[in-house]
Amino acid sequence: MSFSNLSLLPELVSAVEQYATPTPVQAAAIPVILAGTDVLATAQTGSGKTTAFVLPMLQRWIAAPRETPRRIHALILTPTRELAAQVRDVVQECSIHITDRIKIVSAVGGVSINPQMMALRDGADILVATPGRLLDLVDNNAIKLSQVNSLILDEADRLLNLGFAEELERILTLLPRRRQNLLFSATFPASVESLALNLLTNPTRIEIESKPEEAPSIAQRAIRVDTDKRTPLLRHLIGTEGWKRVLVFVASKYTADHVADKLDRKGIRVDSFHGDLSQGARTQILKDFKDSKIQVLIATDLAARGLDIIELPAVLNYDLPRSPVNYTHRIGRTGRAGKTGVAISFVTAENHAHFCLIEKLQQLNIAREEVPGFEPTDSISTPVPGTGGIKGRRKSKKDKLREAKVREKREDMNRKDKLSSD
Repeated sequence: MSFSNLSLLPELVSAVEQYATPTPVQAAAIPVILAGTDVLATAQTGSGKTTAFVLPMLQRWIAAPRETPRRIHALILTPTRELAAQVRDVVQECSIHITDRIKIVSAVGGVSINPQMMALRDGADILVATPGRLLDLVDNNAIKLSQVNSLILDEADRLLNLGFAEELERILTLLPRRRQNLLFSATFPASVESLALNLLTNPTRIEIESKPEEAPSIAQRAIRVDTDKRTPLLRHLIGTEGWKRVLVFVASKYTADHVADKLDRKGIRVDSFHGDLSQGARTQILKDFKDSKIQVLIATDLAARGLDIIELPAVLNYDLPRSPVNYTHRIGRTGRAGKTGVAISFVTAENHAHFCLIEKLQQLNIAREEVPGFEPTDSISTPVPGTGGIKGRRKSKKDKLREAKVREKREDMNRKDKLSSD
């Protein structure tokens, strides 16, 4: 199969001619989106999900009537500024051969809102935004969302989570009831899947399971180490493994800065990456890392989603992720586009039960290694069956109440939609 077999216009096919064939998620999603159907799509990281929704979105824009001033045809929401920038780049690349002038605007926080408001003075065709900045623009009367044809949630499971629930709820009230909804993510945990389905009308469900020959080539390793020996072991691995670049995940902004400072004192080209940095600093750090000016990037889970770093050989979990879902997203930063990669997790006595549960839920069985000179001395406690769990996984009473409130609002919206259609 080729892209030309998917009923795409020649100018769109030309934009992706460097790819021999569409990926499975692209082949499955493009015809359905062109038909105007709602979609809930799940596919592994690095599988081409962005192009899968961008190409048909652009074709539907080409077929739509032109208006002055421009109205927002498609709204693409992402959970992070970095992912918004990458999605914007894909839209620009895929639209390069379109003869009509298309206006694509990115609106994210962390930078001045004024240039974004100026960019939107005569409207936009495609708007890529993070939820918070989108609402800032609404509050400043810079945009109206009442004529949006398509709503696209990239990394939809994160956007549907409680951290974005209130912002997303408000955005939905500003959108027209009749629209196409496209939800794409590498994972859809059961905790958010019901919320996702409430957004959709007679959706097509696309689930692309990795075949052995298509699965990312990622060697997963687990190294036992004492908690206080993790930084020396990390420094040792950097010196012995020959990594040109390595992305190291930690649990907090403080740890990111702390570990980066220790490595910097040893002459290692390192930087930290987290949400307290300005947008300009985050953009520059990522550029330096991609250009190999930085060898080691110490990051929070801000870097776990959507970042496409070509030929990243290694990912290391200095701290384990709080959830198995984030484990999938973290290690998915390596082994992309047919390249091989390695994902290493530091397993301590304190987090051993945590890692065992991640293995169970991810259907993994990773052999424990020990590095000479860094053998652990702390003993592992045996968890009592049925009492373990990943820290932070159980919902608090407050979280349950918030989730119930969001669910009630969405059910109320659905009832109103049904009454209006009747």
